[in-house]
Amino acid sequence: MTGTGEPSRAAAPRRVPPRPLPVAVDTMGGDHAPGEIVAGAVDAVREHGVRLVLVGQAPRIRRELDRYGYLGKIPIVHAEEALDMGEGALASWRKPRSSIAIACHLIKQGRASALVSAGSTAGVVATSRLRLKGQQGVLRPAIAVTLPTRPRPTILLDAGATADVKAETLVQFAALGTAYAQILLGPDRPTVGLLNIGSEAGKGNKLAKRAHELLAGGSHGLEFAGNVEGHDLLAGRVDVIVTDGFTGNIALKTMEGTVAAAFSEVRDAMTASPAARMGALLQRRRLQDLRDRLDPDTYGGGVLLGLNGTVVIAHGASRARAITSACELAHRLAAGRIVERIREQVAATRTSRFGRWTHGERDGDRPPEKPEKPEKPAEAPAQPVEGPPAPRQPVSGPAGDTVPDRTEP
Repeated sequence: MTGTGEPSRAAAPRRVPPRPLPVAVDTMGGDHAPGEIVAGAVDAVREHGVRLVLVGQAPRIRRELDRYGYLGKIPIVHAEEALDMGEGALASWRKPRSSIAIACHLIKQGRASALVSAGSTAGVVATSRLRLKGQQGVLRPAIAVTLPTRPRPTILLDAGATADVKAETLVQFAALGTAYAQILLGPDRPTVGLLNIGSEAGKGNKLAKRAHELLAGGSHGLEFAGNVEGHDLLAGRVDVIVTDGFTGNIALKTMEGTVAAAFSEVRDAMTASPAARMGALLQRRRLQDLRDRLDPDTYGGGVLLGLNGTVVIAHGASRARAITSACELAHRLAAGRIVERIREQVAATRTSRFGRWTHGERDGDRPPEKPEKPEKPAEAPAQPVEGPPAPRQPVSGPAGDTVPDRTEP
């Protein structure tokens, strides 16, 4: 009993969230693989405590780990094949045992929480879609990238995963971006803008007008702020900017090229004379902060949203710093339960406002609402045969010894 005459109550035990599974790192993807990839992975473990599993050609990975004294400290899953940087989407079928495919299989088995790869974007997207599949109800996946705006970053999607979309798909992209922004940026209701050629509601092509109509309807739970234009990409007006993959990819690369050209001009101006160099020396701290904020390596890369797993795609020319950022980003998204957040957000946007858009459908696949007679269930389509099962692959354990692993795909 307490002094007030009320029965005392023991404090409820604080629930500790489960520790995220390791992040699978494709060590064979990228222009500087596997050296820079492994170096970035080691930094992620050493500096940020991220749990990783390295996927790729085990002998080469071991040599790189030995250089940093981390041999036996990070698990390894062997994958003989690797996607070349010049390979496209068909490589996902030609190389079913690639390091990206093996990493996706680890996610499906519940042995990894996310995938990080600096390989060919087309190859990563195609392999991930084939192996992880889209979440139920998600029409198309989208690549979300972070723009260095103030006071906080802005999320742009789609940056290249789906070039041709419908208006309903853009609304769903807004749902994907909202879930991503809630974890990355923090606000409960991130604001969403539609990339267009004008701020007025009637501007744009048929796709933009229809998407604006759906987003402005207000029956989907999204915080729509209207149209935004190209000069608003770095203005920080909204938290999420939505567009199709064709337009988004062009906008992103145009912006990156503009920033790089501007920095080159500033560097030339600051080294043109002794007085200019002295001024640059006095402003060294501010210039370094600006460079870090605008450097894509700081943000880790794009995130492929809408699949049954988290996929972070780093730039093909990524060095160790970018891979470290990508591993940290993947860990943060896994800890924030990004896949579950997307499932909840997509479910919240599924209203009668979209008419034919019902749970689990793809574009244009609306079933009859009231069938007259019960129909005989259709047979499941045959799955592609990938050949005989691969031999058991060894995994390097914490003590550095190899132990038998499950059969890889």
